[in-house]
Amino acid sequence: MIAFDDAQALLARVVSPLGIERIALEEAEGRFLAEPLHAAFDSPRAPVSAMDGYAVCDAATVPGLPLDVVGAAFPGKCFPAPIAAGQAVRIYTGAPLPAGADRVIAQEHATRSAGQVTFDADYGPGWHVRTPGSDFTGGACLLEKGLRLTPGALVTAASADVSHVDVHHRPVVAMIATGDELVSPGTAAALPCAIPDSLSYGVRALARRNGALVKFFRRLGDDVVALAAAAGEALEHADVVVISGGASVGDRDFAKPMFTPHGLELVFDKVAMQPGKPVWFGRARDRWVLGLPGNPTAAMVTARLFLIPLLHKLQGRTVPATEWRRLPLAASLPAVGTRELFVRAQWRPEGLLPATSQDSGAQSVLAQVDWLIRRPPRSGSLAKGALVEATPI
Repeated sequence: MIAFDDAQALLARVVSPLGIERIALEEAEGRFLAEPLHAAFDSPRAPVSAMDGYAVCDAATVPGLPLDVVGAAFPGKCFPAPIAAGQAVRIYTGAPLPAGADRVIAQEHATRSAGQVTFDADYGPGWHVRTPGSDFTGGACLLEKGLRLTPGALVTAASADVSHVDVHHRPVVAMIATGDELVSPGTAAALPCAIPDSLSYGVRALARRNGALVKFFRRLGDDVVALAAAAGEALEHADVVVISGGASVGDRDFAKPMFTPHGLELVFDKVAMQPGKPVWFGRARDRWVLGLPGNPTAAMVTARLFLIPLLHKLQGRTVPATEWRRLPLAASLPAVGTRELFVRAQWRPEGLLPATSQDSGAQSVLAQVDWLIRRPPRSGSLAKGALVEATPI
């Protein structure tokens, strides 16, 4: 078996990003930038008001002394003429300051009367002016290559006057669920020995949430000939083929043999982790193949730790997809055996609360947990309040 860190490092080393396409900004949410994004010009481009009030020349403004209001300044329009001493301009948030003005006095400190305005003695020290380039300067790199375009990042991109962005292609994922016992949810009750295929729904949702297009799915029994044919079809459609089940060494475990006719080359086979030891990763016909255990919790843990990094690497992400944080425990944990242990937990105000069931086949607990706690092999027991490494699921 390979150590968990070594398996993740191998995956990161052998996988390269997919090709690049240019897409409209309104279609880019969740995509990963293939090139850095730079600002087209300074922001703001000119001094602008940070609030509603009156633009004045500070040196010529005295509390209680009336100033002539010579117009109004609005966002998106340049005031047509400079102002002189003894003059003020009504101004609104975001409007460029008229030439000759260097300060904005908030409207709550102003009194208007017959075309003039006077200001209170306590209008305060703030100048309420956003200076040119105070947000960013023209040519500045606002978004780095490999960044995922969140809603906030889309705001930044649009502010740079960008209508299109270069992103990596979304990986196409195919999934094959294996096992004679699996049937479509909603039909198992009528078949005493059947099990609803729950896992494939979670894995496909996880893939979609992380940028993939799921375009092929098959649920098949333990027939190596049919499985090999499905493997060939999946390899025609996808950049990544995910197999669930059939990953152990039983007489009917065909996950790897089904890819043998297609030239399977393993990158790693079995990882020293619990749950998820049977997980494997390889390449066939220039496509990536990830084999997940058949137990639902084990499969979802390994999908979180290997499928997500794989999909992110294919899309050009430049920082690790699995980042470990130091967080406190809300309950004690026992000592760990010889394999790296990943404990499912739920975040509570007092810290991470391990799920009551850590069974690799448990399914009801998956609706509750939102963190994975990582525990090194042969580490001792931990008391409530101890700090542990954890990552969001």
